[in-house]
Amino acid sequence: MSQRMPGDLDGTTELLTADGPRAEALRFEEPVKLKGRKRFLQTLQRISSSPSLARMGRVPSSNYRAGGKASMSCVSLASSASAYGHTYGNPSHSSVGFSTAPTSAVTTPAPDNQSFDFKSRIRIIGQNVPGQTVIAPLTAPLPPEVRTGPKEAQHRATPEVTADGDYFSKPVLEVVSDRKPRNVDFWGEMPNEIKVHIFCFLKPWELVRCSAVSKAWHKMCFDGQLWTNIDTHEYYRDIPSASLVRIMTAAGPFVRDLNLRGCAQLWEKWTTHGQAISDACQNLECFSLEGCRIDRGSVHSFLLDNTRLVHINFCGVQAITNSELRTIAQRCPQLESLNVSWCTHVDTKGLHKIVQCCSKLKELKASETRGWAEKEFMLELFQRNTLERLIVSHSDIDDEALQLLLQGSDPEIDPLTDKAIVPPRRFRHLNFSRCNLLTDQGIKCLSHNVPQLAGLQVSHIISLTDDAFQHLFEGTPLLTHLDMEEIDDVTNSTLQTLAQSPCAPILQHLNISYCENLGDTGMLHVMRHCKSLRTVDMDNTRVSDLVLTEAAAQVRKRDHRQMIPLSEALDCYGNVPRIAPKVALHLTVYDCQNVTWTGIREIMSRNTEPNRSLVVSLKCFYGYQDTVNEHMKRVRSGRLDSAMRLERKWAEYMIATEEAGAVGAGARRRRRRAREAAMVHADEEEGGPRGGRRRARS
Repeated sequence: MSQRMPGDLDGTTELLTADGPRAEALRFEEPVKLKGRKRFLQTLQRISSSPSLARMGRVPSSNYRAGGKASMSCVSLASSASAYGHTYGNPSHSSVGFSTAPTSAVTTPAPDNQSFDFKSRIRIIGQNVPGQTVIAPLTAPLPPEVRTGPKEAQHRATPEVTADGDYFSKPVLEVVSDRKPRNVDFWGEMPNEIKVHIFCFLKPWELVRCSAVSKAWHKMCFDGQLWTNIDTHEYYRDIPSASLVRIMTAAGPFVRDLNLRGCAQLWEKWTTHGQAISDACQNLECFSLEGCRIDRGSVHSFLLDNTRLVHINFCGVQAITNSELRTIAQRCPQLESLNVSWCTHVDTKGLHKIVQCCSKLKELKASETRGWAEKEFMLELFQRNTLERLIVSHSDIDDEALQLLLQGSDPEIDPLTDKAIVPPRRFRHLNFSRCNLLTDQGIKCLSHNVPQLAGLQVSHIISLTDDAFQHLFEGTPLLTHLDMEEIDDVTNSTLQTLAQSPCAPILQHLNISYCENLGDTGMLHVMRHCKSLRTVDMDNTRVSDLVLTEAAAQVRKRDHRQMIPLSEALDCYGNVPRIAPKVALHLTVYDCQNVTWTGIREIMSRNTEPNRSLVVSLKCFYGYQDTVNEHMKRVRSGRLDSAMRLERKWAEYMIATEEAGAVGAGARRRRRRAREAAMVHADEEEGGPRGGRRRARS
């Protein structure tokens, strides 16, 4: 217990303790009231000198950095030279800085004036006096929970600070990460399903190349899941027979579509590996051997092992006979499409068996086959009424057989219309090209019996006339494809009937090549009324420049962008957006004597109009074709200025050429102008003069 002596009035006092009076006296001076930064530093000094921080169980703040320097609130600011925690009476014994263990640098400056607050409590921490026991440490250690950071397993902790040594006297160890880099094998750890999905984006020849990378890739590239569709029509010339056999045997159970069109290199492999291939590929649904050389035994094995075939293509395979067709009829009840065109050993006897057994047959291609005049076979087709596509070009079908196919035997006749009362046929496409036994009487049977007909090919039937088509177009409202090539006796009246028929608005493809009696009288009506035309073949006809002009005008009307005001067609920057135009109409006018360069220029001029999205493609006289192709190339690429310049130079060249051929005075001058125009046009067609100089010509 300490007492204050009442007799001391000189500003000093003697502190008495239980052991007696202490020899030293504490002098108290009037403190100076601090402000601003000095007051804030004094407050930090008073707070940091409390030894109770060592016993506080507080959680470090989130901003505390583990392993870094200690904050000011965690170390003592007392000087080891002072007898007490602070020596207020003797300024010479006071610390020259804020702490004996500075927080940032050893030479941290001290405040200009130190003073003591009377309201603060004097708390003696301890002193190092010889012969006495240290009551308390001179510094307060860091709390245990903040000595190491949260990543204790990854970083090494800083050594603990004790009273025996200063914090900064300990060597600072470099932070070393215990985490070792991990080598990740992405491809090895990837699931097999993802690998297969990645390989699915490769082409077949790319898979074959990738198979040489490693054994694992070789096994993966020949996985059957990647070869469910084997179509060799794009690379059959490049792939060796051994690789093709390896693919078919490895992916056999997975293959659904096998197209070996043109693979003649397999001729020797069929004899040695034919049975193995057929044993592996037993789940085929589409099978094509078009143009292949194969033995009958391999074909027979394929047909016996694959009972779920839906599409079969044996076009041009000489090993196919009626025996194989009977095997197909017995083993493939799900058959929907069969192509035996140009199989010289096939006739309607084998096809009759297929029609009887395959109730789902929809498509039959049997060009260059015999026996189509057989009545029993035609009546069987009429009773089944399942065919939608029949191609019998170059066959021996005649009018009577075609009538049995469409109307049956002894049909009931309507007395008012004189037409057979039979169920309508399901044919959508018929090809009777080069069937020279057909006449107008047979083609008339198509009228009102095939309402779903969309395509009709009757080209090269020289006996047909206008009478065959007068009523045909009325009964085929869905007709989109019409091929009448090289029918000499057809006139413009047929085209006028076509233009007024119900199928005119949807007609897309028309072929009247080598019909020498057809000209502008019929084609102008077709161009005006058939709004959906895409392809028109008119070579070796009497059409003129008027048809080309009308075609260009009709395509311009189709272009919806021409109907949009220019202000609405501009983009956000006020420019007309460049969009590559599409070809809306293909015209073929080879060897048309009435077509001149004026009609060709009309097509080119229409194509170069601004803001066009639909243009006309043209096949014309070979002397004009190079210029037309270059002009179309520039139009499709958006270089309208260059295309217009080419058109102008070509027109000047053509005019000068015509003038050069005229007789009379000035012929020499006209010929010179024609030569100069020809050189200018040639330079423009090649892309223009280079560097302002023209290429030398011989």
